[in-house]
Amino acid sequence: MAENVVPENDIPTTKAGKREWLGLAALVLPTLIISMDLVVLILATPALSADLQPSNTQLLWITDIYGFLIAGSLITMGTLGDRIGRRRLLLIGATAFGLASVLAAFAPTPELLIAARALLGIAGATLMPSTLALLRNLFTDPGQRTVAIGLWVTSFSVGVVIGPVVAGLLLQYFWWGSVFLLNLPVMVVLLIVGPLLLPEVRDPGAGRFDLLSAALSLVAVLAIVYGVKDVAAHGLTAAAAVAVVVGLVVGGFFVSRQRRLVHPLIDLRLFGNPAFSASVGVNILIGTVMAGIFFLIAQHLQLVIGLSPLEAGLWLLPQAVAIIAASMLSTALVRKIPARVIVGVGLAIAAAGLIVITQASSSLALLIVGTVVMGLGVAPASTLSVDLIIGAAPAERAGAASAISETAGELGNALGIALLGSVGVAVYRAAMDGAVPGSLPAADAAAAADSLAGAVTVAGTLPADVAGRLMAEATSAFASGLQLSAWVGAAVAIVSAVVVPVVLRRAR
Repeated sequence: MAENVVPENDIPTTKAGKREWLGLAALVLPTLIISMDLVVLILATPALSADLQPSNTQLLWITDIYGFLIAGSLITMGTLGDRIGRRRLLLIGATAFGLASVLAAFAPTPELLIAARALLGIAGATLMPSTLALLRNLFTDPGQRTVAIGLWVTSFSVGVVIGPVVAGLLLQYFWWGSVFLLNLPVMVVLLIVGPLLLPEVRDPGAGRFDLLSAALSLVAVLAIVYGVKDVAAHGLTAAAAVAVVVGLVVGGFFVSRQRRLVHPLIDLRLFGNPAFSASVGVNILIGTVMAGIFFLIAQHLQLVIGLSPLEAGLWLLPQAVAIIAASMLSTALVRKIPARVIVGVGLAIAAAGLIVITQASSSLALLIVGTVVMGLGVAPASTLSVDLIIGAAPAERAGAASAISETAGELGNALGIALLGSVGVAVYRAAMDGAVPGSLPAADAAAAADSLAGAVTVAGTLPADVAGRLMAEATSAFASGLQLSAWVGAAVAIVSAVVVPVVLRRAR
């Protein structure tokens, strides 16, 4: 049977029906799984380490390679979908994601697990922009598209929150590889219903796919993300600085090449639209604040307040509920209130939540209230910024625009962990300077002064009274770091709440 391909420019503006909403359900599920895969491995690390016995370097790559390759491959895959067909790329990616999940679940060595996680990252990069671009084709009515994107954004945010909960339940009864097999049923369902519910759409005038541009974008994003994450882990080192500089230089070559090509990988004219540029900026900002604060809060809940990983995940569920509610509310409000106003108010509410977090210290209740308020603000800003990106781009470039949106979020995540995480680490180390008991061996003293996790490990080997004093100093230092990081995030959100609506007001 010949493939039924709808040319991009032939898609009429009509109201979506039952088939389109069922198609949305098919697109939301893989998005949920991809975001869960970003965090589920954290809980599985102890069991995985005991079984495979990876070195510290191997363990780092097992954890990070997935996110690195998603970030680096998004631009290439989004543009490829515009050329070969978004449904086709989605189904190819779903097959690859399922096979890589099986490989990861039963990996007998650290090297094979690293390779499987790398394949998962590349496959995940085919899924994310394809799902978002297909939403543009399923929902041509602007109001319905906003609702659909709200659900899509919510599924990604909820996946990050519920990932630790689901992983904790699986690890109670099964081996570490079970967290990967969770992907299989979703990918099988997508492969069955995708051809039935999703249209095949491509840009007939996309032109030749430029392999050199794809390579340049991959190297640029990978180098920058690796550099900023290395700063978060080890501080500003020569290796991290070189990686960022290389990424920026290669990125410059990439931009220069796009300006010369007749059919570029990314149409840089998109950034001439204030709505598009400002919304990409909001995506980076939200990723920065959310990832940086979430990185610190996850540790605070477990190491300062003393919750188990599963308990910490459960206490973050109220934020997930707030995100769902606020996303859906924003899709209704935008019919009566300009999107720029809702985005600005959302960023201001997120700033208020961050200010509440600055006052939380060791109070679990105040911390959860802060995360809920932050979620209430971030959700509408995130939903409408993605909607503005997709709506501002020409229909034939929806895949590339989706990839830019997702890449911006990934860069924001890396920057958040590097920048806000580094603020927290710097405050911790400064507070612990001279606070570590002098009776400790030099190696133990250095570990305790370096990080809260190190202090917890050292305290486990000490007499109760010495351990108590060390942990009191360490938890106080870490709480101070979280406090300052939240203040920095609040300041950025407040400035953005003022600036972004002004920029968006210029956009058509």
